[in-house]
Amino acid sequence: MAKEIIKYSSDILGAEIRRVNEETCSVQEKIRKIVSLYFEMASSKPQHINYFLRVYIANREVFKDGCEGMLCVSAFVTELMIFFEEGVACGELRNQDFFSAFGLFMGYLGGFVFLNGEGVLDKNINCYIDDIALNIYNALKQP
Repeated sequence: MAKEIIKYSSDILGAEIRRVNEETCSVQEKIRKIVSLYFEMASSKPQHINYFLRVYIANREVFKDGCEGMLCVSAFVTELMIFFEEGVACGELRNQDFFSAFGLFMGYLGGFVFLNGEGVLDKNINCYIDDIALNIYNALKQP
């Protein structure tokens, strides 16, 4: 059951990121949209994001049988991989190891969702969208 829940959550988030990937706009705007949808999902459907952050990542041993690596979150990871590949192909993002870019992007978002869930943030999480999106873009863009 735990594997099905994480796959379901990954499918939902992956579908949302796919919609962003299909849009015709700059990589910088796509980053903003992904940050916004991630925070929106964390607010409106916290069970999806919290399950991923608090159960899947923290208890990987539960998912070792049939959920190795990123298998159970492949829909979500695949769409982010496409996002990075297309950003590099159009010249907006620098070419780098996928996990370096993925870790920077998702570590930032996951960290903020965690801080929000713990009641640490001074403002509503949505107030941070523009700054976070700009920081991520600046960290990933071509020099």
